[in-house]
Amino acid sequence: MFDLVIRNATVIDGTGVPGRRADVGVRDGRIESIGVLPGETPAARTIEAADRVLAPGFIDIHTHSDLHLIADGLGESKLRQGVTTEVTGNCSFAPFPIESARIGLHMDHLARATAPIPLDWSDLDGYARALDRAGLGLNVAPLAGHGTLRVCAMGVDQRPPNPDELTRMKRELDRSLEQGAWGLTTGLTHVPSAYGEFDEVEELVRLVARHGGLYASHGRASGAVTETVDIGKATGARVQHSHLALNDPAKWGTAAALLADLEDAAAAGVDIAFDVYPYVASSSALTQYLPPWVQAGGTDAMRARLSQPTERARALRDMAAGWFGGIPFLWDRFTISDSPDGYGIARTIDDLAAETDTDPYEFTLSLCERYGNTVGVVLFYRSETDVEAFLAHPMGCVGSDGNAVPLRQGSARIHPRSFGTFPRVLGRYVRERGTLSLASAVNKLSGRPAEVLRLKGRGLIRLGYAADLVLLDPETVADTTDFGQQPSAPLGIDLVVVNGTVMVDHGVVGTDRPGHVLLRGQ
Repeated sequence: MFDLVIRNATVIDGTGVPGRRADVGVRDGRIESIGVLPGETPAARTIEAADRVLAPGFIDIHTHSDLHLIADGLGESKLRQGVTTEVTGNCSFAPFPIESARIGLHMDHLARATAPIPLDWSDLDGYARALDRAGLGLNVAPLAGHGTLRVCAMGVDQRPPNPDELTRMKRELDRSLEQGAWGLTTGLTHVPSAYGEFDEVEELVRLVARHGGLYASHGRASGAVTETVDIGKATGARVQHSHLALNDPAKWGTAAALLADLEDAAAAGVDIAFDVYPYVASSSALTQYLPPWVQAGGTDAMRARLSQPTERARALRDMAAGWFGGIPFLWDRFTISDSPDGYGIARTIDDLAAETDTDPYEFTLSLCERYGNTVGVVLFYRSETDVEAFLAHPMGCVGSDGNAVPLRQGSARIHPRSFGTFPRVLGRYVRERGTLSLASAVNKLSGRPAEVLRLKGRGLIRLGYAADLVLLDPETVADTTDFGQQPSAPLGIDLVVVNGTVMVDHGVVGTDRPGHVLLRGQ
């Protein structure tokens, strides 16, 4: 007897090949049958697919759900999209290892990317136990983070590590990889990962390569893939360039040249891939756009520095030269998405500064002084043409760069990628614009991320694989959340199955918690 049978589905298996009509039977959390099942086949539940598409559960290869899933393990905003596995620890922000003597700096660092949750563990084993206690509605595959390693070993100092500190980072990384982390990430525009020079990163990634893990890099500047490629060449590690984008308006329309650089690297033997999300705006903490020296030592040190007139004047001069290699500050493109007291939500810095008769540069420093790392901003610094080119390229896969959170967000208006990335690919870029075929898109949402991560037994509809499944209507699937608006559920996602348990059933989210912490080597 099957636990679940889905009949008459168009099965798109995640490999990139076109779909075929089949029935799928699930037993004990795994796919036990793919084909034509007799009409009398016994099952605890049988679902008539009515020609809907059955796809593998989507794997979000780039998320910041690390602590959001401690606060609420359900992962509603991702489940509703068909996501069954979250890959966490990206852009250097992993919640392990934790040095108890620097707990305040750790929390300050993680506040840039994930939820403000107390940290009561020290390593990946402890973090995994905390996720299990929270009860997961979907699976979690954790990566280690360079920024967290730096905080653990040396705080938030803007300098190279001394030999003892580098040894500590390597020891902690080795332990994380032994405990099952899937690799290492950097956030080379985020403090303190940004303080790490090439040689430091190379030393750590050599360790990742020895373990057979993945190195995922948030680059030092918009559209700069050179360092990612060079690290891959130097270490032999598999490398993934995170959220590929062209954020400098002067470089809009040059996606082909950037993709050619990646193709050349692959032709030279570098095992390289990239992820992208289907929006023309990015999002992060506002403090990310301050000069790196201003952020040294954490938020308290930043506030003390900015209270000194000479240092504040220096910060303003540096900001006038632009951010991340000279990208101009276009303040009408910076929209506040979140703040602790709701101040400025869905309004631009340009408007808020004008309202208070303040220079926008000075206004930004004041916001960072007041709120530290807890002000989120959305930046409209991308072109649709480039986004489509990245989505269509065979080396790419899709990652949201968002969070698994409840649908209701109070006053916050966080980036809609947390609520609509995967349906948006299927609706806008498959059905409406024809950027991708449906089979190719499903591959980029499931099979391709599993391949990049080397995540076995998931990402495909195949006998013996975990029963992570999505039943969707290709004619109606769509995202519904827009920028600056209260989030809403996507359309066209009929059924989401996690490890054989139905977690979304025609818009109703279940109460079971069938998700697992997925660890490399297990």
